[in-house]
Amino acid sequence: MEPDPKIQAMQSRQDANVYIRQWKVGLMKTCPASPGFCCYAMCCGQCASYGLRKQALHGDMTRYLCCNGSCPCSGRMGEKSCPEFCLCLEVCCCFANSVAVTRWMIQDELRIVTSKCDNCLIGTMIVLQYVACICHIVACITGNEDIIMAARIIDLIADIVWCTVCACMQTQHKIELENRDTNPGAYGAPMAAPGVQMIPVGGAEASRAYPAPGQAPPPGYGYPPPPPGYGAPPPGYGAPPPGYGAPPPPGYGAPPPPGYAPPPPGYAPPPPGYAYPPQPGYAPQGYPPQQQMYK
Repeated sequence: MEPDPKIQAMQSRQDANVYIRQWKVGLMKTCPASPGFCCYAMCCGQCASYGLRKQALHGDMTRYLCCNGSCPCSGRMGEKSCPEFCLCLEVCCCFANSVAVTRWMIQDELRIVTSKCDNCLIGTMIVLQYVACICHIVACITGNEDIIMAARIIDLIADIVWCTVCACMQTQHKIELENRDTNPGAYGAPMAAPGVQMIPVGGAEASRAYPAPGQAPPPGYGYPPPPPGYGAPPPGYGAPPPGYGAPPPPGYGAPPPPGYAPPPPGYAPPPPGYAYPPQPGYAPQGYPPQQQMYK
């Protein structure tokens, strides 16, 4: 069974050997770095998420896919016909997922690793949301006023942490995207295509590099040379008989003798070898056979 590519991508974001870059600004320092956008993301997170997703796509909405293909509904929501409207629905109906998807897109494009501090803050936010949900379920089942009050307090704390961490995450995305667009050469070519590959033929041939475009390949490049005697007849192959290929006898193909009657009009030419004289008593071809009388 092949591993899930989504799980592989999530594990790769934790590997510093694959994702070699760090966020330009840590999650704890985003508010002092860009206080204006942080307040904007906290007050209107959906608008901020919409703008960041569009910026992550380099402004090309033809590349937009709902939740970037992470949900079963991706590709079935009419994104190609009206991507702006579909993105509005995504940030309004699936706001948390839209922020997470934009974050993964930035990490995959720029090869940014997820730090331990980011994991701690995001994990705390998610755990508080789960604890608040569990408290509400217990309060609904028991009807205890104390549990209901505790559920409301935990829910309030979870909402405050959620709004704060989510705003800091979007501010971190904004700073990274602005740096990418302002200094495109600073990140190199993270999505460069792999080089030309070839099938090695073994031995010294396997270490030869593919010739550059416009250059002729070196002598002997490609398949190895054929062995000595390649193409020669095998030993013991029979020789042609004596006289094979000798010139024809004198007079071969000469014109007919004088006085030879020409053929009638429309008569087909005789076959090869017809000019030779027939044997004595041999009837010419086409001669009508004689009828025999039986008594």
